[in-house]
Amino acid sequence: MPTVASFDKERLEVEAILASGIFSRAPNLALLLKYVCGKYFDGAAEDIKEYNIAIEALGRSPEFDQKRDSIVRVEAHRLRKRLKDYYETDGADHEIQIEIPSGQYTPRFVLSSVSPADPTPAAAAPASHNETSVTVPLPPAVALPMVAAPRSRMPLLATLAIGLFIVGLLWSWNRAHQGVASASSGVVPATALPGDEVRILCGVENGSYIDAFERTWQGDRFFQGGSPSQAPRNQIVLGTRDQQLYRNRREGQFRYDIPLKAGVYELRLYFAETMFGENNVAGGGETTRLFEIHINGKTVVNYFDVIADAGPSTADIKVYKDISPAPDGKLHLEFSPNTNPAFLNAIAIVPGVPGKMRPYRIVARDRGLKDNEGRQWEPDWYARGGQLISRPDSNVPGPDPELFRSERFGNLTYSIPVAPNGKYGVNLYFAENWFGPGNPGAGGAGSRTFDILLNGVMLRKNFDILKEAGGINKAVIVSEHGVEPNHQAKIVIAMPPSQNYACINALEVVDESK
Repeated sequence: MPTVASFDKERLEVEAILASGIFSRAPNLALLLKYVCGKYFDGAAEDIKEYNIAIEALGRSPEFDQKRDSIVRVEAHRLRKRLKDYYETDGADHEIQIEIPSGQYTPRFVLSSVSPADPTPAAAAPASHNETSVTVPLPPAVALPMVAAPRSRMPLLATLAIGLFIVGLLWSWNRAHQGVASASSGVVPATALPGDEVRILCGVENGSYIDAFERTWQGDRFFQGGSPSQAPRNQIVLGTRDQQLYRNRREGQFRYDIPLKAGVYELRLYFAETMFGENNVAGGGETTRLFEIHINGKTVVNYFDVIADAGPSTADIKVYKDISPAPDGKLHLEFSPNTNPAFLNAIAIVPGVPGKMRPYRIVARDRGLKDNEGRQWEPDWYARGGQLISRPDSNVPGPDPELFRSERFGNLTYSIPVAPNGKYGVNLYFAENWFGPGNPGAGGAGSRTFDILLNGVMLRKNFDILKEAGGINKAVIVSEHGVEPNHQAKIVIAMPPSQNYACINALEVVDESK
């Protein structure tokens, strides 16, 4: 069965450095380290370039000129020095150490040449905020016999055999007391996963994965039946900023019996069809793979067709609210094939709100933020088309100016998965920070116009931010209420451009079901 990736130890080392406090007064260095390591882990080392670092990690504008502005080179020099100092002091005993070679920005993860002086196992380091601390009891002490210096080879061999036998016993004891999962059944102790959230990468046996939002996904567990499988190498899944969620899957006839605490939850099931469909290895298309989805014995989808729902090689998320464990304290998910094996890439279970789906609050930037009311806004997600850009000089008055200091622009579509049979309020946030008097793009009203459609229904024709807001650096919010999901249980927000490019700063989707 495949593992999460070959970077588990490397990711932990990055986390350890970020948690060490060495960047407490140097936030740019933390951003730089997270950016270059993140690109490296995602297999995009070729994108680690001075211009990209300046724009995407350090918030410079797209007009950044690396010949005139040495910010990246200066910060990279400071980061190299900080890492060197760290590994000469607090991090000297770390098994893996991070280097950024002079003249380069791509990180290297090298094995330390330092050997521990004390063979006694060290006390476990405190878990980071993304990891769960698990204490494994030490096995009962085993008294080893005193052995005199051997006078022949036979006593020596006997001594070695005894030692190996004892080591084997200790290893077996440790595995038995850690509840190691069976590769064939996924059996683990019948207790809920730690914390209030459960996130599982299906088809992955070992390790954990921390996504772009710093959420931890555990390897496969609580399953019965099916078999693990992987997407073809270098397969790109559209409509997601996190390819790792869709690289592995469990497929066949299978079920998950997930222990949960009593309460109301929101369930998300992640799919991406990377086997069948146009340009995929097995060909075919709609109807090639159909399967049923059952939750606690109830059929929620009869003939689920991922290609019809989202398209081939495209991320698809199904959302279900008001989910609770069955009387036995477990959530039962079952996947039954109709044509070709059923499959599932990932599972997320989070605390829910009775009768409502948790709201989406999305800001068009790489990092989330907390607004003036203490509400958390997620980084940009669910978008197709366009690109993100920072607007650090934006100064939109109001309680939350940070919402308008970045934007996505282009020919834009957001496909937001929601719980079916609900009604939703949609709020779209705009400010014109490029066109208009005093702005870099100059011009005025009419310089940027675009349509806004919700699930194919025209909401605004030739929408003009400057005209609607009454000037530059002024916010305008376009709202619509009672929006029903389309047949694929999504709210699709499309903004095709008319004059120049469409743009948006932030958006909300709020469950208004009664």
